Amino acid sequence: MQETTVKVEGMNCGKCAKKVEGALEAIGAEGQVNLEEHTVNVKYDSSKVGLSDIKASIEAKGYRVAL
Repeated sequence: MQETTVKVEGMNCGKCAKKVEGALEAIGAEGQVNLEEHTVNVKYDSSKVGLSDIKASIEAKGYRVAL
């Protein structure tokens, strides 16, 4: 398992956190949102999921991602 933290702009409530975590679960990753810091700690299997997949899944929900 790999672990990385990504900056996500536009998250400001629990509903946002659930949307982001759900997007990550859909691609086989696990996310833990920190709303105060606007970050997500992501755990993923790098043989199945790449950083571009993580970024795309979150951006598809309407948020901006900085890796």
